[in-house]
Amino acid sequence: MIPQETVSLILDTARVEDVVGDFVTLKRRGGSLWACCPFHNEKTPSFHVEPARGIYKCFGCGKSGTAVGFLMEYEKLSYVEALRYLANKYHIEVKEEEETAEQIAARQRNESLLLVSDFAGKFFVDQLATTEGRSIGYQYFKSRGLEDETIAKYKLGWAPRSRQAFTDAAKAAGYKDEYLLETGLCAEYDSDHSLHDRFYDRVIFPIHSVSGRIIAFGGRTLLTDKTVAKYVNSKESEIYVKSRSLYGIYYAKTEMSRRDKCYLVEGYLDVLSMHQLGITNVVASSGTSLTVEQIRLIKKFTENVTIMYDGDGAGIKAALRGIDMILKEGMNVKVVLIPDGDDPDSYARKHTLEEVETFIAANERDFIGFKTDLLLEEAGGDPLKKANLINDIADTIAGIPDAVKRSVYVDETARKFSIGEDLLFDRIRRTRERMIDEARAERERERRREAHDARELPPPPGMEDAPLGPAAVVRPVKPVSGLEALENDPILAPSERELLAFLLRYGREKLQFESDSEFFSPDPRTVAEFIDDALAGDDIAFSNLAYRKVYDAYFRHYDEGLDGDAILRALFDDPDRDLAFVASEISEERYQLTVGNFSKSMTVLSSWLVNYVPRSILAYQEKRMQKEGAALKAALATAATAEEQLRILQNIQHVNSIRVMLQNKLGRDNKGI
Repeated sequence: MIPQETVSLILDTARVEDVVGDFVTLKRRGGSLWACCPFHNEKTPSFHVEPARGIYKCFGCGKSGTAVGFLMEYEKLSYVEALRYLANKYHIEVKEEEETAEQIAARQRNESLLLVSDFAGKFFVDQLATTEGRSIGYQYFKSRGLEDETIAKYKLGWAPRSRQAFTDAAKAAGYKDEYLLETGLCAEYDSDHSLHDRFYDRVIFPIHSVSGRIIAFGGRTLLTDKTVAKYVNSKESEIYVKSRSLYGIYYAKTEMSRRDKCYLVEGYLDVLSMHQLGITNVVASSGTSLTVEQIRLIKKFTENVTIMYDGDGAGIKAALRGIDMILKEGMNVKVVLIPDGDDPDSYARKHTLEEVETFIAANERDFIGFKTDLLLEEAGGDPLKKANLINDIADTIAGIPDAVKRSVYVDETARKFSIGEDLLFDRIRRTRERMIDEARAERERERRREAHDARELPPPPGMEDAPLGPAAVVRPVKPVSGLEALENDPILAPSERELLAFLLRYGREKLQFESDSEFFSPDPRTVAEFIDDALAGDDIAFSNLAYRKVYDAYFRHYDEGLDGDAILRALFDDPDRDLAFVASEISEERYQLTVGNFSKSMTVLSSWLVNYVPRSILAYQEKRMQKEGAALKAALATAATAEEQLRILQNIQHVNSIRVMLQNKLGRDNKGI
């Protein structure tokens, strides 16, 4: 853990223009610096850096933050990783606070595994330059159309024919057997438990982490002997989990973010040939079928994926499976099938960049068009097979978490097949209910397994598949993304957004009420204190989950004594990037507060705040009463007894009286508020 005084020194030293300038060409315009945004495509610069305030802001895509936030967004670093990056850049010594013995051991073990992998990567690169390596490995790479620059950039290598070459070199360099075995670089002979190379007589493809460290290897044999495995891959370890790794992610991540798209292919050479051609937002799920963890890794950089697989039967099957998985993660997916007989590697080598981009643009289809063309051909004129196709598409739509997207796809499917939307929605509803029930059952089975594991007892017979009663079901809270958060609860969200705007912009400003005001206090409160007191007094918490997170984070920093700009910087740099996004959007100056039409004569900030902060709180309370009244009316319609109806009617009358009082306060002259 980095001590707070060191964190403060790093933040005080870092200059946003220096850090951003390492990645983007900035041009001065007045007192600010401008560039085309590195986070989205644009021709006219809208990316703005303000050295005086220490922040950047893109007026196109909305991303903003400080030097730390930029590194977190652009390089996809954690908060601590970004701090270490800056400490290294500015030559600041980081002495981490004392760790426990277990933490030290785990960190040292992890670093040892990475160091062994780094050593192996250099060893294989060096071996490619030997006589053996050049005559076999290098010639293979050249035969596949790879240029020297590509071979060097991606650290391609050669594992010698000798089964002891790497083992001997690693031991001579002082690396321990346990790390050589754990990384899977070496294996044991059964007879005497001595070590030998796992990778030998193969060309080597290093696999990098998101941060660029070598974590594993793939080795391809050049022999035609069918008894020899074509590929040997590193075994899983503490630093390498196949299902969470993507080949090429380190080299593709920046372009994936900039272009807001990822091309997903299957093999190492597919990635290398596409990158060499100039299409660098390409990754592969090499060594494993596509997994949910890999999809979520892509989602860190973009929500748009184009599957680019071979056009043969295996490629089509893999694409169909990938479509459903990607959509269930709330992402957008398209499919491009390379003409049969080619794969992305061979197609890229046969065509120019312009030809490949033109082919993709012409053949990229959404999943409805892809499935329809594919499965209609199989269905022929059989109406039952056509019905099954429609149900198959509806089931795929059912997996999409966003209701608006589901509705759009239903509309498109209904038009394509000339059927009623209600039929599709009915199928989707039933499918989603089944999916929810299955998910609940699985969560409950997992909960039961964990409960028994905690007592070190095996699950009782049949527990894994035990039926669930209503009491066993626990509804999870769905995480709300930044964009989703701005849309839910249309009654309360605008008012909650408005109160947050006051906090983020004017939270430290004092409210100086006149002595005849009901809000007068001899010890003036700040805007933040006034709003928090008002909400706490009525035991109110924001209904919008994302707004609530920003509100709570704001007061954590406020209680630490940070000033307004420091609080904003802390929010912009928050590791929760949805929180950072919402804070950025609401604090943006172009956002207009919505209570009334502000008087043009109010030029004094304090006078304006005295009028409109209380008014915004009253407006929020009135909206809460409106929502509560609507809920009571809905309950009245389903009340089972006369006594229950009477009680609800009394509550409705009480809520209405509060609403009238609030509306009267909002409607009279501001001076009285």
